[in-house]
Amino acid sequence: MNIVKNLLALIGLIAVILAALAIPTMYSMSSQFNGFDAKAMETYKNMMDKLIETGSAAEATVWKVKVKKGLSAADVEETMKIVANEHNIKNVGELPLYKQVEAMTEKPYRFVKIYMFCNAMTAALMLDYNDAYSAYLPCRVTLVEDKNKQLWIYSLNMDAMIYGGKILPPELKKEAIKVKTIILDIMNRGAAGDF
Repeated sequence: MNIVKNLLALIGLIAVILAALAIPTMYSMSSQFNGFDAKAMETYKNMMDKLIETGSAAEATVWKVKVKKGLSAADVEETMKIVANEHNIKNVGELPLYKQVEAMTEKPYRFVKIYMFCNAMTAALMLDYNDAYSAYLPCRVTLVEDKNKQLWIYSLNMDAMIYGGKILPPELKKEAIKVKTIILDIMNRGAAGDF
């Protein structure tokens, strides 16, 4: 009985010591997040949840939309371009990756094509704020045929860029949210064939 009592006392002592050590660290960390966007913690929690669910950092940082059965890659591509045009966002480039793979291997490869969309004025606002935003430009949307012949649309989740750090200047934040809305519209309507 004394062994159990002493063991519980030792566990209690260790817990008190750990708490005493953790509180200053937690306080220091929380004060470092002053000035961050109110949605920063939620954004990182969502990413961490997705990371734990999938075990993939790539999955945790992208948006992914399943394409409606019966739509071809050409159907999705046409719809995405129409939607982008409606929003006055330019398709500034395309990379038909599957064709390059086929050319190099001389074997058929599943459909994988990257579309690059950009609004030059929003891009300039982002760059004027921080040159590191250049890595997010232009907005890439990828149409991928998975190994089971199912089409998917992927794009980088922009929430970390918008909400993940210090509060963006109001004009930049407004424009970044607008671009996010447009990219999601391109993806969702492309996946549904809704133009």
